[in-house]
Amino acid sequence: MQKDAISTQEVTQDDVATTKSLPWTRQDTTWMLSLFGTAVGAGILFLPINAGMGGFWPLVLMAAIIGPMTYLAHRGLSRFVCSSQRPGSDITDVVEEHFGVGAGKAITMLYFFAIYPIVLIYGVGITNTVDSFIVNQLGMASPPRFLLSGALIIAMMSVMVAGEKFMLKVTQLLVYPLVAILAFMSFYLIPDWKMDALNVVPSTGAFLGTVWLTIPVLIFAFNHSPAISQFSVALKREHGQNAARKADSILRNTTMMLVGFVMLFVFSCVLSLSPAQLAEAKANNLPILSYLANVHDSGFVSYFGPIIAFVAIISSFFGHYMGATEGMKGIISKQLRSSNKEISDKKLNKFILGFMFFTIWAVAVINPSILGMIEALGGPIIAAILYLMPMYAIHKVPALAPYRGRVSNIFVVIAGLLSMTAILFGLMS
Repeated sequence: MQKDAISTQEVTQDDVATTKSLPWTRQDTTWMLSLFGTAVGAGILFLPINAGMGGFWPLVLMAAIIGPMTYLAHRGLSRFVCSSQRPGSDITDVVEEHFGVGAGKAITMLYFFAIYPIVLIYGVGITNTVDSFIVNQLGMASPPRFLLSGALIIAMMSVMVAGEKFMLKVTQLLVYPLVAILAFMSFYLIPDWKMDALNVVPSTGAFLGTVWLTIPVLIFAFNHSPAISQFSVALKREHGQNAARKADSILRNTTMMLVGFVMLFVFSCVLSLSPAQLAEAKANNLPILSYLANVHDSGFVSYFGPIIAFVAIISSFFGHYMGATEGMKGIISKQLRSSNKEISDKKLNKFILGFMFFTIWAVAVINPSILGMIEALGGPIIAAILYLMPMYAIHKVPALAPYRGRVSNIFVVIAGLLSMTAILFGLMS
């Protein structure tokens, strides 16, 4: 125990020294914007609906805890990926390296199913957003859903097929106007705030119950874990042993940016709409901005609301698609390797491309409840992979031993367990 404490102290002191010697670069900004873009998607556009229906004051507590939750959990996952001794190892390789082949297959499967449903969600979200804009803002007839969804999905996947560098450039181009318009929209809605919401104070039980049941959507809304693996691999390639420390500073700035812009936007939306209107948006399966555009008299909100939703979903789709394909490739590769079979990367990539397109397209046409998919499919597995698995690794993997014995580890575990129990309670009730 004493040895671990000394190691922890040494790492902490080294962290400070090394971070100072690693100046912030343009590439760091690019990664920060990419991670921000991965998180700002369907979760955030639906977060005001779920979080706001519980009232204003529970939302204040959510705003206070989501920053530490987001930063510490993603930092843990990044440190886990950076702990590999093998160059170029992504999360699926690191899991196998630390936990063995059997556990590697199981966790790689979970990793895929944590992210894949979210990619499906974006197929539904982008189709509904564009369809609502065509009908409500342009006054045109709704196009055939299977054609509209197919065209949108092909367009988004084309950017990913073009390569990681192109995707990062497109994300950067999308995020700057997204941040600007998101901030402007938050301030623009201030005159519509209904301050009587501040007078509604729920009982302690209802207050804590609301926060507890909203944690899964809160985690999903700020989740950028699908991009953490490739982010960490890139930093290891550039910074070697200093990768984890460089990741810490980028993730800290990403979290501050997310909490600042997103929670301002959430508060502004919640205060400008009544609980009944939020319930109607949920029933219509629409992002909050598409709903605002349909009920707001302002031409600015009517046209820019859906555009923000559109850009946010696209930027987030890229990071999640990257994680989902990484997970699927890991599953197939590990299965083939254990069966002593081989397949070329080209054929495997083509198969994954076809699988992703047709399944995203099918779900977009079916149009299931987005919030239902978030709560039932994505939430529990994201909590397990992002919050619990890295903390377990810290206590089991020798390479991560210096990070043991920290209060932040307990905080992350409690947050993960609260999320999983909230989802199970929601499914049973």
